[in-house]
Amino acid sequence: MTIKNLLIGAGGLALSLLAATVSAQSLSQAEIDQLGSTLTPVGAERAGNAAGTIPEWTGGLPVDAGTADSRNFLSNPYADEQPLFVITAQNYEQYADNLTPGQKAMFQRYPDSFRMPVYQSHRTVGYPQSVYDQVKAKAGQARLVNNGDGIENFSHSNFAFPIPKSGAEVVWNHLTRYRQNIKRSYIQVMPQVNGSYTVIKMEEDVAYPEFMPDVDLNAAANILLYFKQRVNAPARLAGNVLLVHDTLDQLKEPRMAWVYNAGQRRVRRAPQVAYDGPGTASDGMRTTDNFAMYSGAPDRYDWKLVGKKEIFVPYNSNLSSPSLKYDDIIKAGHVNPEHTRFELHRVWEVQGDVKQGMRHIYAQRNFFMDEDSWMITLADHYDGRGTLWRVGEGHIVHHYRDQIPAYALETLYDLLAGRYIALGLFNEESSAPVYGGSYTYNEFTPTALRSAGVR
Repeated sequence: MTIKNLLIGAGGLALSLLAATVSAQSLSQAEIDQLGSTLTPVGAERAGNAAGTIPEWTGGLPVDAGTADSRNFLSNPYADEQPLFVITAQNYEQYADNLTPGQKAMFQRYPDSFRMPVYQSHRTVGYPQSVYDQVKAKAGQARLVNNGDGIENFSHSNFAFPIPKSGAEVVWNHLTRYRQNIKRSYIQVMPQVNGSYTVIKMEEDVAYPEFMPDVDLNAAANILLYFKQRVNAPARLAGNVLLVHDTLDQLKEPRMAWVYNAGQRRVRRAPQVAYDGPGTASDGMRTTDNFAMYSGAPDRYDWKLVGKKEIFVPYNSNLSSPSLKYDDIIKAGHVNPEHTRFELHRVWEVQGDVKQGMRHIYAQRNFFMDEDSWMITLADHYDGRGTLWRVGEGHIVHHYRDQIPAYALETLYDLLAGRYIALGLFNEESSAPVYGGSYTYNEFTPTALRSAGVR
């Protein structure tokens, strides 16, 4: 019997809100008026839950919730809090209604070491007022095209469907969530079963047309973002650079990608940088579209909106602390639970099933999206036999100074291989991520790739 079959009973306990086949609809004025009143400005439920275990949203963390050090690391406003309780392999069944199939599978796979410390819930996410104004002004204008594979009437905006009517709309909220230009250095590791690992150091620049003064927004109406990623270590990979131009409707205008191979000193088109193509330097432990929990074109799946649930999700952790070393976090089997933090939050569950005639190594994937940020925080991936294969965690933390949530760490646990990949840690780097920098289009052209390489 597969893990999926063992857990299907618990996985089916959903608060089903909307049918799978609901098509995109414009919003009524009465619905739009809920934004900023009964709903938060980006579409979450403002009120807490009936049990009082999820608080009311009151605006998120203020920009002065803590301090920043000389390396741009932010202090943790919840550093002194202690867990309310700890979920383990011995007691997880009593919390089954608030766990995903993937979380239950992790307790079964690592009964002696995996645990989830649960803390008081805090609704920390808050955005600039300009984002709230834009969401309300644009609400109801975006339209799904090509059966949900793309969107139109929504260039250079955020949160396309704040009051979603279908699974595809929820997925597009994740893809169009509010982000800023960012420069960051981080690591990626793929520990062996015994916990040993090699650090892969990466440097990344991401820019958005609306924040690039030399980009004609009309000409770039279908551009979602520009992405450049350079590998800086180990030496055998150093200097390899990836460039991606991502689009809103990838059937109308496919993703464009190029790689610069430092050994060959050549720039080449990279059509494999999409869907289930292998992620950069990942040893086959993640696909391209596993990046940022899910990215790229959604056209290979039929997306079903399962409903809303209350789930213990990785949130507000201390994983970004500069006082921690990578060795403190990376352990055999899974990251060190001593440094993780889980809170009860409302999430949207969306199930993607590979379309007839399409292919992907994940025949089914279930995403659990935080209602306050529209970011995927947990993801279950099934193979073609219906077996739960890989379990993803996106540890959400709010960068209060820049009013933007991000992932402190992304992990993808391979239940069958007993290995995992961890991406995004920057504890030992010279700087924490820097938001809001200035970029020009010329920095994201194939011509610029060669100069971006190390050798």
